[in-house]
Amino acid sequence: MKILAIAGSNSETSINKQLVTYAASLIENADVEIVDMNNFEMPIYKHQREVESGVPQEATDLAAKIDGADILLISLSEHNGTYSSAFKNVFDWTSRIKNRAVWNEVPMLLMATAPGGRGGLGVLEAAAKRFPLHGGNVVDTFSLPFFNDNFDKEAQKISNEEKDNELKEKIQKISAIESILEK
Repeated sequence: MKILAIAGSNSETSINKQLVTYAASLIENADVEIVDMNNFEMPIYKHQREVESGVPQEATDLAAKIDGADILLISLSEHNGTYSSAFKNVFDWTSRIKNRAVWNEVPMLLMATAPGGRGGLGVLEAAAKRFPLHGGNVVDTFSLPFFNDNFDKEAQKISNEEKDNELKEKIQKISAIESILEK
């Protein structure tokens, strides 16, 4: 099983990258690739730029990674209630590839975390509504509030037993869907 784990942040110390990496580690016998948004930096999307230069190769490269995945794990950082500008730009460019839906109906678990009590719920709600319009097969969502209190940075895992069990249940759910699809 091929897992593509995407952290929707370009921070070098992204808490969402830590969360999505942990989530991916919960799927046994999987080939996991962690996507770093810094490898997909492109000029800010502008229609005129697209007409003049076409879609950047980085967007096509990400689309190929999505197409090669059996499951997408996506943890989005929240900036002012919505996507980070780094993620939004990659999303915008990838949406401009002709004859494709961005997420290509690959089953996904959407996640978010933040230092505060809402745990990135704003971006999670926005993505859960928007992604299906772009081929997103959102199986479930997960929010981890108070990241600094609920995630053991040394052990690189969720320290809050209730939230850890919740994530494990959602990982089992998406893994089971993939197992059914393989048959």
